[in-house]
Amino acid sequence: MTSSIQITDHAGVRRIALNRPQVHNAFDDELIAELTAALEQAGAEASVRAVVLTGEGASFSAGADLNWMRGMASASEAANRDDSLRLAKLMRTLQYLPKPTVARVNGAAYGGGVGLVACCDIAIGVDSARFGLTEVKLGLVPAVISPYVINAIGLRHARRLFVTGELFDATTALQIGLLHQCVAADQLDDAVQASLHLLSKAGPLAQTEAKQLALRMAGADEAGAERIDRENAALIARLRVSPEGQEGLGAFLGKRTPAWCTTA
Repeated sequence: MTSSIQITDHAGVRRIALNRPQVHNAFDDELIAELTAALEQAGAEASVRAVVLTGEGASFSAGADLNWMRGMASASEAANRDDSLRLAKLMRTLQYLPKPTVARVNGAAYGGGVGLVACCDIAIGVDSARFGLTEVKLGLVPAVISPYVINAIGLRHARRLFVTGELFDATTALQIGLLHQCVAADQLDDAVQASLHLLSKAGPLAQTEAKQLALRMAGADEAGAERIDRENAALIARLRVSPEGQEGLGAFLGKRTPAWCTTA
């Protein structure tokens, strides 16, 4: 066990759990680094046939940690860009992992948590889960996760959710394609196990090639993704240090209403 993730192995399945339940598994520098390294290791080990990604406690992941956000709000544009590139690398590593991945969505997922779900090959969530891409409420955008979220839910749904920042439930997540299955909490492990059983029947090399084939046919390649990540990291860095981004982050951290809000 590490301080931010918990790793267990069973019958060729590596379970990686975000392990910050006290803050709803929110991202900080440590979690991002440890999760990226754990995924890279899982992808390189021949004994690992599939990866299950989940969260400890009541939530899957609440997105950005408050203290992390506070640090980024006062950091330079260059520091914000470097920070965003680390998150982008995490998402890219998960998206292109050469092993099948299953998101076991045990609770709420916001911001980057939605990105993790979107990057997994299979996503199964509890019917009580809530989701949100709320960045615009802070004067920001879901920059580095955007390619993966749009790939999962389509441009039309993404345009609405990106600009409204609204929360949505698990039924909606199922309808728009973020989740493949939506089940009661007491059925979650059985549903995940059923998918793992199907995965165990396929040849591991064929699965790797099939996953890459699907991505390639969709025009998604890792080198192109890295270029897009650099552009999106620069975008979010610029927005974080902009007057609107500073106002939005300051209002959120100060628990007040941002200046642009109206009652309409």
